Amino acid sequence: MFDFIRQHNKVLMVVLFLLIVPSFVVVGVLDRYSGSGDKGEKVASVAGESIRRPDWDAQHRNDIDRIRQQRPDVDAAMFDTDTERFATLERMVRDRVLAAAAAQDHFVVTEQRQLEIFQNDPGLASFVVVKDGKRQFDRELFLRATGMTPDQHQAALAAQMTRQQVLKGIADTAFAAPAQAAATLNAFYDRREIQVARFAPGEFAAKVNVSDADLEAYYKQHVAQFQVPEQASIEYLVLDLDAAKKNIAVNEADLRTYYEQNKERFGTKEERRASHILITAPSGAPAAEREKAREKAQQLLAEIKKAPGSFAELARKNSQDPGSAEKGGDLDFVTRGAMVKPFEDSMFALKKGEVSDVVESEFGYHVIQLNDIKPGVVAPFEQVRAKIEDEVRSQQATQEFAKAAETFTDAVYQQPDSLKPAADKLKLTVRTADKVARTPAPGATGALASRNFLSALFAADSLERKHNTEAIEIGPNQLASGRVTQHSPARAQPFDEVKDKVRTQLVAERAGALAKTEGEAKLAAWQSNAAGANFGAAVTVSRLDAQSQPTPIIESALRADPTKLPSLVGVDLGAQGYAVVRVNKAVPRTPPAPEAAQQETQQVAMTTAAAEAAAYYELLKSRFKAEILVPKPLDAGIVVGR
Repeated sequence: MFDFIRQHNKVLMVVLFLLIVPSFVVVGVLDRYSGSGDKGEKVASVAGESIRRPDWDAQHRNDIDRIRQQRPDVDAAMFDTDTERFATLERMVRDRVLAAAAAQDHFVVTEQRQLEIFQNDPGLASFVVVKDGKRQFDRELFLRATGMTPDQHQAALAAQMTRQQVLKGIADTAFAAPAQAAATLNAFYDRREIQVARFAPGEFAAKVNVSDADLEAYYKQHVAQFQVPEQASIEYLVLDLDAAKKNIAVNEADLRTYYEQNKERFGTKEERRASHILITAPSGAPAAEREKAREKAQQLLAEIKKAPGSFAELARKNSQDPGSAEKGGDLDFVTRGAMVKPFEDSMFALKKGEVSDVVESEFGYHVIQLNDIKPGVVAPFEQVRAKIEDEVRSQQATQEFAKAAETFTDAVYQQPDSLKPAADKLKLTVRTADKVARTPAPGATGALASRNFLSALFAADSLERKHNTEAIEIGPNQLASGRVTQHSPARAQPFDEVKDKVRTQLVAERAGALAKTEGEAKLAAWQSNAAGANFGAAVTVSRLDAQSQPTPIIESALRADPTKLPSLVGVDLGAQGYAVVRVNKAVPRTPPAPEAAQQETQQVAMTTAAAEAAAYYELLKSRFKAEILVPKPLDAGIVVGR
């Protein structure tokens, strides 16, 4: 058989080529038309254009990276939540809706306006540098920092301005009439004097009797509340810059060269203490005025040369530097870079005790005396070697990380049933974690706070085959890969294990029902005969000052008809029981000062503008058939203008 293959290998190669190549073509065609080459799950749609999950994920990563750059002190992991991710998707939909509206209504930002936006952007100030004495915009620095060319940035700002125009016309025309503002403000600042009678579930718990049959029936009806959530035990690796630094080979000769090139940084600089006499003559002063100042400085220099010990006295009488004249011209110790260049060059050229010639600077004319020198002290190489090694490693870490990332990615893929080979190659530590869920736990950090990493861990292949995940980016210059070592699906806890918990919950529920029944009975009785009512002390409450009362009590009291006071209202407090509230009277608000009243009216107008803009945006969403196809998290609010 093998002899036949050796003798006819060319023929076999032709046959295999004819068989394999068409299969690739067929697979490619099928991928194209079957959807396996799809760009990801469709999560939203605007005007017939889809937003897909990879785009959503990328936008959210960009948002988090921007937060990291702008606020390094903030834990960016707190933004990697279901709520924040959904807010990102809402912003993406909003931008597309407004862009579609702007295009339909032919809104544009003129080129001149674009240039003004770009030039007046305060965020661009750090990219203006001085070259050859002229202020210039450093395009290369901007590109490295933002990943965009200035033209791209200008276009992005113009697009943002165009979108803003859509809602600006609505918001700018909104206003609040005095009567409307008054009604709104009165509702907000409204106050009521109330008395409350509370019926707490705890007061009725002793009256509740439950049998084992009751407990079992309740357990069966609420079994979903007594489940152990899905959990996994995992092991994982993290590759970051610190890990990459460990794999950098450092040459002793290179460390010494780095030391020699940066000696000044590893010690103290030379310091010099000088005194001076300044005769002011600004650089823009007339020539005659500057000449007169120079002659005065020359005259003082001549006096100092005749009597060197008179420098301090002459400085007190003649120097026009208010900061040093009264100290005899003393400037204390300074290092290079602290003074203007002509002054500095002269001072560092003097020997101790010497006096300079007249020195011209932008401030005028100086006579300088050098009083003392503190030589610079450089730490020996051995003393700063560890610091130098860390700096050298840090400088090479980014480049090394890129190499290590490739090795990491290949290693976790090529040997999918173990992380040890990758750990050995890159000198990483295999970490472990238990009770890991599909979503980040409160307070989680690093890889365990990354939603993408956890999603990969709980993918079907990872759970069923216990294979390594692919290398997942969990942050800037951070990769992680993990594998599930043990998986426990969500399961209902046996009744016997949770019997006490079931009892507590059922008793609380029935005690709450008894509290409500008692409260409703008292309400009916007191409405018929108020003489037997038993209320607490009267308090004045408002939305701004709840006096420790629950929100439902405040809202119910404020909704009571002010023309029919006093009156009684019943308030269902849910798990907190029931309350009967006696609303005694409306308490007028203390009128604000005219200036405060004007500010309040302006705030109402702004609120009205925001509400009208939000309503118009909802209309645009309907017009352009905008829809979000993934469920909204339970705690996600409405995002309109973020």
